[in-house]
Amino acid sequence: MSSPAPNLQALEQWAASLLQRLTPAQRQRLLSTVAQHLRRTTENNMRRQQGPDGQAWEKRLPQQKRSLREKARTPLFDKLRRPRWLKAKAQGNAAVVEFAGKAQRIAAVHHFGRRDRVSAGRMHTYSARPLLGITDAERKKIQDMIVHHLHSGGST
Repeated sequence: MSSPAPNLQALEQWAASLLQRLTPAQRQRLLSTVAQHLRRTTENNMRRQQGPDGQAWEKRLPQQKRSLREKARTPLFDKLRRPRWLKAKAQGNAAVVEFAGKAQRIAAVHHFGRRDRVSAGRMHTYSARPLLGITDAERKKIQDMIVHHLHSGGST
């Protein structure tokens, strides 16, 4: 959704030479494992209503057409975090976690806090609610996954 964060760039540089040592099949398997891990982390953050850094999202405003009690039972992005929309895959030399289809636009609006059309003619500026990202702890976990994969001979 945006340019990689500095800690993600550092991870990419560190892993690049290590990934070149693997066969294409081993690399694909490792990157797929990393992507699935990042997808689960992102899904769990969305379930807990928090950004990748652990910061709680700003609560949404109640909608007039639904009762507050009904709204309270439906967390933000309940459907957006499902595998149909939140995809994880190994792509070339990268582990990719992304939103697919129309969910990509919706996710971008909320991730960056943009203005979007709510209904016929009405516009709303959404609060920024970071959906995708990587923390230093997550970077360390991925490094450990790569090292473990290399030490186990490429069988994750």
